[in-house]
Amino acid sequence: MRQVYISGAAAVSASGFDWYTLAAFKGFAPSGQLWATHGSIMAAEVPAIPAGIDVDARARKLMAHPARLAAVALRLALADARWTARQREQAALYLGVGASGCSMDELTRMLAASIVDHAFSLERFGGAGLAACNPLFAFQLMNNFTLCHGAIMNGTAGPNGAFYSRGTGTLAALGEAHWLVASGECDTALAGGADSALHPVTWTQLGAAGYPARGLVPAEGAGLLALSACAAGALATLDAVSFHSARAWERNPGLTEACADAKVVIAPWGSEARKRLGHDNALDVSLCLGDALAAAPALAWCVALDLIRQGRCRRAVVFSAGIDGGLGVARFGSVA
Repeated sequence: MRQVYISGAAAVSASGFDWYTLAAFKGFAPSGQLWATHGSIMAAEVPAIPAGIDVDARARKLMAHPARLAAVALRLALADARWTARQREQAALYLGVGASGCSMDELTRMLAASIVDHAFSLERFGGAGLAACNPLFAFQLMNNFTLCHGAIMNGTAGPNGAFYSRGTGTLAALGEAHWLVASGECDTALAGGADSALHPVTWTQLGAAGYPARGLVPAEGAGLLALSACAAGALATLDAVSFHSARAWERNPGLTEACADAKVVIAPWGSEARKRLGHDNALDVSLCLGDALAAAPALAWCVALDLIRQGRCRRAVVFSAGIDGGLGVARFGSVA
């Protein structure tokens, strides 16, 4: 198996549009998206996207907000990696995605037209419901388009896959990309996640399940790592990616203790996971970036990369727990 190097990265978060200095970010950004429906709550919202890195207005009509964030992150990651046209074209792309975060106006019209006798009718939905919305609404509604839009715009044509995630599922994206490069199946690959917990429907679901009361702070964002088999210009190494059951910390109490010589970064949701993954030397990115669900692990990887770039550690381990259960571990190393 080959060594896997990190050629570039991208982070789109409440801190802005750069992964450099992400480890030093402090504080949340208020959410205008949730203000009208849920009042003032602590959240972390991505600032206005500069025109120079944003997708064009025509494309935005087809995109849910997470897809727009993913497309911006992919553009930034490819620019950071400085790959050739051939490396870009052949790159694999694996992304953790959440709910679509589609237009509420379109969704409301579609649901209103699908009601019969004060109840949702699947038969009515298949006719009047779908007819009530723009035919292009499907490009927003289907969450796999969070990956598709960015891939089409940026010309990545290698193997690809979207993994529905509420946290740890995003590790499947990184694990797949890592294996492809390490095994020699691909020379370049991109992996990360994009999501928003600020959409009213998603936040309502999270609230009904009791996650806010257990410490979840809603956020949005996107993060990507550009992986390569080439050491030239590498920022760091991606040494290992592993998955564990939801009871991993009970069955393997030494899981976190094996990181004595590495900086530990944790990107879990809520206070329970923070307590279980507690570490004296840990940097908990959810305490400043919030919980961006499928994007949270990828943003934590960028934090780990920034720590190595700054020389604050030679090795970093990122623990990711999500509301979809389980525990993901990604290990990074310095190339210096």
